[in-house]
Amino acid sequence: VAVTGSNGKPLASAIVAVVVKGVRATAAPGAMVQIAQRERLFQPQLTVFQTGTAVQFPNFDTVRHHVYSFSPIQKFELKLYAGTPAAPVVFDKPGVATLGCNIHDRMSAWVVVVDTPYFAKTDAAGVALLDLPPGEHRLRAWHPGLTEFGAWVEQAVHVGSGAERAAIAVPVEGAV
Repeated sequence: VAVTGSNGKPLASAIVAVVVKGVRATAAPGAMVQIAQRERLFQPQLTVFQTGTAVQFPNFDTVRHHVYSFSPIQKFELKLYAGTPAAPVVFDKPGVATLGCNIHDRMSAWVVVVDTPYFAKTDAAGVALLDLPPGEHRLRAWHPGLTEFGAWVEQAVHVGSGAERAAIAVPVEGAV
């Protein structure tokens, strides 16, 4: 999938997801990802995973962090801590959440939760590779630069039996 901005330039760090009918919407039991705090930054700053995934927030800094999200899909607070909190945060609703740190205002990140196992983040060339079954599916794209928070750009996509290419434009400036 090639993702471009409104100016036609490749769009790096866009999230693409393909909804395939009849495929499990939630993650397998035990699915987990990690969003670390290192050098007073969230790493990675943009994370995508399937609904039902647990997220660990290890702190590798020498200072304590207070990680939070007030986003509708998952509200939580991990008050001042060092190391790794005992319990992960489970994201059980699809959508986009913004993360922050109450101690370090410049720390922010995005979590994109999707109801499909077919998802990826575009590379520097605005390309994401997905292994999809043949059929008629729904292609969705999201980027942090979208003015309407949490809004997706969507279109139908046909996948045949061979290698296919799809393109989608997201209304933000490309090459960000």
